[in-house]
Amino acid sequence: MKGPLSVISEDDREAAVRRLQEAYAEGHISYEEMDERLHQVLTAQNPSDLVPPLASLPAETPATIAAVGGRIQRRGAWRVPRVLKVESALGKVRLDLSRAVIEHPVIDIELQLGTGRAAITVPRDAIVELDDLRTGWKSPLYRIRRRPRPGGPRIRISGTMGLGRLKVRHARR
Repeated sequence: MKGPLSVISEDDREAAVRRLQEAYAEGHISYEEMDERLHQVLTAQNPSDLVPPLASLPAETPATIAAVGGRIQRRGAWRVPRVLKVESALGKVRLDLSRAVIEHPVIDIELQLGTGRAAITVPRDAIVELDDLRTGWKSPLYRIRRRPRPGGPRIRISGTMGLGRLKVRHARR
């Protein structure tokens, strides 16, 4: 007897649709292939059903922002990639996503920081996950919102921080 199947989240289904659309836009698959694969994704019943339509697509490559020393800063109306890798050995990192263009329901931010501090401002309705972040010195500063609003992006922060500290806060407006 089989156990219960897990259900596909809307975030996973939307991410699969977006990957197929991007693959078509970049010329990796034809329109007919995209149409057929979209049908498979939209009618999928469990997460394993998403594997075949996405299997032959190129792997998602993270956008990388890197600096040895100095400051890394993004603010205003910048476009946030689905996967963002931030690397800094000595400097400060400041990412403000409060007015950024966020087109994905889930954003993965991977931090690889040495001794610098990092501050990330997220939209008011964002859900933040820090479970996969390893810190060497101080724990991250983040106060979970009491009542998160539905529909906001999920921001998963992972990676390694040496001697610095991460501060995450929700935008006020």
